[in-house]
Amino acid sequence: MTSPHLTILFDNEPGLPGLTTLWGFAALIRLEGCTVLFDTGSNGRVLLRNMATLGLAPETVDLVFLSHPHWDHMGGLDSLLERNPEVTVVLHEGFSKHLIHDLRTLCRELLVVGPDPCQLAPGVFSTGLLESQPAEQGLVIDADGITAAISGCAHPGMEHIVERATPLLGRAPDWAIGGFHLMYADAAAIDRSVRAVRDLGIRCVVPTHCTGEAARAAFMTAFGERCFAGGVGRAIRLDACGHRGA
Repeated sequence: MTSPHLTILFDNEPGLPGLTTLWGFAALIRLEGCTVLFDTGSNGRVLLRNMATLGLAPETVDLVFLSHPHWDHMGGLDSLLERNPEVTVVLHEGFSKHLIHDLRTLCRELLVVGPDPCQLAPGVFSTGLLESQPAEQGLVIDADGITAAISGCAHPGMEHIVERATPLLGRAPDWAIGGFHLMYADAAAIDRSVRAVRDLGIRCVVPTHCTGEAARAAFMTAFGERCFAGGVGRAIRLDACGHRGA
């Protein structure tokens, strides 16, 4: 692998032909030495079928990261664990205590994140639990000089996930990727979010899942060619943002 890649495996936004589109989100992040499954979508059969179509094996996943306890982000977990029980699963204290208890017997290792940011693997971090309804954690990547903040739904606001990521990286991440939770927002709220994300220093965005059509259009206007399309099957080379200053 020459650079970190992110492939969207599950999305309610269409992407490549031959894949199933359902409400939810999941993405595979392939880094040197670690493959991370970020969320698992709403349906395990569809998740595994989309992975097979894309030539991606569940057995290659090292770490499963769950952003928040909504069905459309954790519905595929059982199916993934049936294929690969040797993974490490990462969730936060806001998940059901019963689920946390049960998962300890279903995976190789379970990591339960509290409110503080923490490192999960080389170049892989959690923002720590962010207060929202529901509580959510973001994933932060720092690999080969490439940095990203990835959200499931950004219930706390994408800008707050970026703000939490910045001290971990020593600068703003290059990328903001995932659901931005703006599909029910009015024009003023969308404008505030776009401005906040841009002013925090984000250079490239992939707004998908619960972002909404109006907000995606606003990000496209603000970021131009540095706004990348989401949708199931999209593969994004994370070096496509170029080097900071480019």
